[in-house]
Amino acid sequence: QVQLVESGGGLVQAGGSLRLSCVVSGTYFSIRDMAWYRQAPGKERELVAGISFGGITNYADSVKDRFTILRDNAKKTVYLQMNSLKPEDTAVYYCNIDVNQPLRTMNYWGQGTQVTVSS
Repeated sequence: QVQLVESGGGLVQAGGSLRLSCVVSGTYFSIRDMAWYRQAPGKERELVAGISFGGITNYADSVKDRFTILRDNAKKTVYLQMNSLKPEDTAVYYCNIDVNQPLRTMNYWGQGTQVTVSS
């Protein structure tokens, strides 16, 4: 079983910064892609940023130049550095990973962490 534990969410004023962390534990061969998604009230869950095992990143247009995704493979952790936060960034943020298991790749979600940006 694989567990993802997120932290770092909270309340911040517009223009402020937060750093989210997601630590992976459990039994698996290796971690492949890691990503952050978010879901605002009444909206569908959307991809915010992703990073491959080799460090290739991709971002939603709405967060480019403001958010940075990083991973520390030794610590089994993925981070989302969020700068210049806007009220529209308010959402529950979820960590998502693909891991290699015997004979297959499996996908896991974290429990989510709330980010609230006040105007």
